This record gives sequence, structure tokens and C-alpha cells, in this order.
Amino acid sequence: MTGQQVATAHWRALDGEGEDKCTLSQTDHGWVLLGHARFRDESGFAALDYILRCDRGWQTQSADIAGVHEGREIRIQLECDKGHWLMNGEAQPQVGQAWDLDLSFTPATNLMPLRRLAEQSAPSLTTRAAWLLYPGTRLEPLDQTYSAGGTLAHVLYQAEQTGSSFHLDVDSSGFVTLYPGLWEGTVEPA
Repeated sequence: MTGQQVATAHWRALDGEGEDKCTLSQTDHGWVLLGHARFRDESGFAALDYILRCDRGWQTQSADIAGVHEGREIRIQLECDKGHWLMNGEAQPQVGQAWDLDLSFTPATNLMPLRRLAEQSAPSLTTRAAWLLYPGTRLEPLDQTYSAGGTLAHVLYQAEQTGSSFHLDVDSSGFVTLYPGLWEGTVEPA
């Protein structure tokens, strides 16, 4: 993978012990997110590295998650073909027609729908994500709406399945800088 770095986000968890660092790069075929999440949850300490690949239109193509969680090895490979998902080679029909991926352990994956919102003329974007509700290893559907109230720096986020509704602070790169109650961070342009 060769590409040009665009920005790097650094986050710290607001709901516990944790941090995440993610770099956005542009490649010949689209975009790549490369991240490193370190956190402690009810199961113990986790050190997860992730790479997510998108096409030029910010549609998720694939992702790999690898690391350790309280001594247990984690290896998850995700592939998406026109809204049809595979996890470690097995079909995931419960998330059919999901065009985005939401990794519950990082705010990085909000970037793709936020970038699509910035590139369209409509003030809101509704999308279905394949939601990896970590530490589980099953994908669930998550219907999300992102609404810009005149500015893309402050976006209303709503998720149907969780009942969540709050405002995200967003950097011009598309990275979230404040995810209320969960994450806050900074972004360094390349």
C-alpha cells in the first residue's frame, strides 16, 4: 500500500482508559485508514490495530482488525461487495445493503459518511453501517443519519438501533474531534 498521508487523528477516551491514533491516506484506488486503538474495557486491556480501505467515493471495501485483548488473539477480516459483507470468509446477511463499517471501539469510522455528507448538496445523509459491536465478533445493522446544520464542523448524529442523538464536532479532514461522552481528539494535517 502506497499513498499520500492526508491527516492523523489522536483521540482519548472520555468513558474510561483508552486512546486511538488513525492516519488517513489517499491511494491510487481510494482511501485508507490505518489506526491503533489501545483501551481497557470490562474484559481487560486491548491493543487493536485496524486498516480500512474505501473506494474514491468513500464506500468501505474491506477492513482488517488484529491484536490482543486480555491475552486473546484477535483477527477479523471484513469484505464488502456492493453492500454484501463477509467476516472471515463467512456471509453476513443480517447487514445486507450496509455501505459503511462502524467499528465500535474507534471514532475513526464516522469519517466515511461525514466525507460523503461534505461532498453532497443535501444537508443530511442516511446510511446503514455494518456495526462491529466489539468485543463481540458479529456484525449488526446500524442505521445512521448525519445532519449538517449549516456547517460541517458541527453535525447532528442519530442512530436508530441505539436511540443515540447528539452533535459531533468534526475537523475539515472529516475526522470527529468530539464524540460526546466517548471520545475527544485533535487532528494534524499531513
